[in-house]
Amino acid sequence: MTTRRNLLSLGLASAAFGLSPPLVTAALAQARTIGAIRVDTSRIARQGWGENADRIRLAMERQLAQTLGPIYRRGAGATLQVTVKGVWLSSFAGGSGGGRPTGGGGSNDNFDSDIAVLGPRGEVLQSFPILSVLDSGSGGAWYRPDVDQRRVAALIENNALWIKRYLGG
Repeated sequence: MTTRRNLLSLGLASAAFGLSPPLVTAALAQARTIGAIRVDTSRIARQGWGENADRIRLAMERQLAQTLGPIYRRGAGATLQVTVKGVWLSSFAGGSGGGRPTGGGGSNDNFDSDIAVLGPRGEVLQSFPILSVLDSGSGGAWYRPDVDQRRVAALIENNALWIKRYLGG
């Protein structure tokens, strides 16, 4: 769908290419190839996730490598730095607010991260925040013992898909 925002962004992109095509093209090409993935979960470790923060870091690194596909070529290109700022699981899994328009705020899980694409000298080529919000039922049946792990996995997958989209993949 064509919107004013899309037209404006196309105009700004055209202006940027008109001003300095080699620089912009080189930066975009460099940002599109990810040579390393680093995930920092130290903030959520301090928030009470403890050893689970390391599990989230490993799962996020694996998911990003898989999701980015051809954009990710180890050792070639920019570094993708993901800082996980928060992971929140709703206390109620399996519904979204009572089914009435005035039923309340619902039960959403959230995964909040900041993304930076770093060049070879550590310069920031691109940065953006991502907040993934999924219904707490996204992890499947609430009565299974591993429901929380599946909910976190669903959030990680969703966040990785948004990162891929922002990187142009």
